[in-house]
Amino acid sequence: MTVPGHRGPGKVSATAVAADSDLAARRRVNLARLLHPKSIAFIGGRGLVPAIKSCERIGFAGDIWVVSTSQDDIAGHRCYRSLAELPGRPDAAFVVVRREATIEVVRDLAAIGVGGVVCHAAGFAEVGGDGERLQRELVAVAGDTALVGPNCYGLLNFLDGAALWADSHGGGKQKDGVAIVSQSGNISLNLTLTDRSVPIAHLISAGNQAVLGLGDFIPTLVDDTRVKAIGLYIEGLNDIAGFSRAAEYAMARGVPIVALKAGTSDVAQRLAMSHTFSLAGSDACYNALFNRLGIIRAPSLTAFMETLKLLATSGPLSGGKLGVLTCSGGDAALAADIAQPLGLSFPELDAAQTAALRAQLPAFVSIANPLDYNTSIWGDPLELLRCFTTVMQGAQDATLLIMDMPIADETLALAYEQCIDALIAASATTGGKAMVAATFPELLPAKARKRLIAAGLTPLQGLEEAMQALAGAAWYGRHQTARQAAAKAGKLCLPAAVSAPSAAVRQLDEPESKARLAAFGLVLPEGGVVAAAKAAAFAESLGFPVVVKAISAGLAHKSDVGGVALGLETG
Repeated sequence: MTVPGHRGPGKVSATAVAADSDLAARRRVNLARLLHPKSIAFIGGRGLVPAIKSCERIGFAGDIWVVSTSQDDIAGHRCYRSLAELPGRPDAAFVVVRREATIEVVRDLAAIGVGGVVCHAAGFAEVGGDGERLQRELVAVAGDTALVGPNCYGLLNFLDGAALWADSHGGGKQKDGVAIVSQSGNISLNLTLTDRSVPIAHLISAGNQAVLGLGDFIPTLVDDTRVKAIGLYIEGLNDIAGFSRAAEYAMARGVPIVALKAGTSDVAQRLAMSHTFSLAGSDACYNALFNRLGIIRAPSLTAFMETLKLLATSGPLSGGKLGVLTCSGGDAALAADIAQPLGLSFPELDAAQTAALRAQLPAFVSIANPLDYNTSIWGDPLELLRCFTTVMQGAQDATLLIMDMPIADETLALAYEQCIDALIAASATTGGKAMVAATFPELLPAKARKRLIAAGLTPLQGLEEAMQALAGAAWYGRHQTARQAAAKAGKLCLPAAVSAPSAAVRQLDEPESKARLAAFGLVLPEGGVVAAAKAAAFAESLGFPVVVKAISAGLAHKSDVGGVALGLETG
């Protein structure tokens, strides 16, 4: 099924492909104008007030022009009666009118050369029937305009203060951070309200994606050096080839992508279709796609946010070896239990570290990694620094201090703050990456989080989410290293169709099919083609168990004719 407004598969000419490429290039230029506007036109009525006030609160320094046929003044700005009266060509427009009028306004905006438009109105393809027709009309009049929506909240740019957003929201001015693109408006909104110190730079509610799909936003966001990582809330993808090219662009430039994929259950898949007209698709296929493109998959919204925070503050990890500091044996055991299934490990302390810690800590302390250093050095900043520095001189890729801080008692808080000071100093001395994790999300106060982030350390809220974030950052680091070693740039994406297929179509046999897949970087099991008489010896050289298959280009379904034998243990 094809979403209205999206080009589906089919036979296309080289001329049509070239025209599409030119349209996409113009639209990408316009998307950059939309995401970083110097001027914004707000079109509608009193529903524009929250967006205009948000621009002013965040600190938008460009021009704000308000167009209304019924109001003289909205949010302290005089209203123009038509687009023709505007003093210039807006980079961005926020349209809050009924759905039929939205089409008329977008047509007029495209005619005057607007960069991009956010269409808030619902009632398009997501409702079916007449809504699908209206969405096709909207796409037709948009031309090369970068159109977001319809059926969306809009977008927020916390870097430059631009708010094309239809409701109240959280968040504030940032100098850099993460960009989040979501197929759910309400989840987008909720992400701005969380108390997790995630530096949100851009937030985009994609809605029906009539013109711009999730992948279309990625290259422009990657090109903004202030964007450290990109988060995607995905219900379904309709242009896998385009999305893959965008994801490879991000990967080649070292900008990590974190995805939260909804729609793994039958009920959720039906809801996704009625929500934003997105096909949820096979979860196994999405896993394969994400793994191939180096996209970190988050298991929950909280892990999604913690992973983005870690990537924005500390960046990817080179591997999954952790050093862990705690004053609780229980915390140490929990950390080990959570970490192991995620592929994280704890390298042993070397002889010099062990000797130094044994000389410093009481005899009853077990010198190991994770290290329960007990409370004998609490309240002594120099001894804390000495202990933490010793541990951070190990072979780990990152060091995690597990600590839940009291919120109400300022006297007790001082000792915890001394631990933070010691970790910051140890990180500066050793050059190692360090994080603090609270076992309970609410037990790492905002003041402490701010102090850590300012020093380049990541505050992680929730021990399980912390380990999931560390595992994701480590997986991405390993994936990048392997990709660079394999030098497979350009081989991770489906090729764009350039012409109608030749009439001389033939069916490939399995070895030739696999050879073509391998050329795109697909990892295939070891094997080979041999005559039946040599099969036993070849199987022995591969190592058992093996699978044996008959080979023929005309044999599409081998199992139907007994042409497949599985799990053979001997020749």
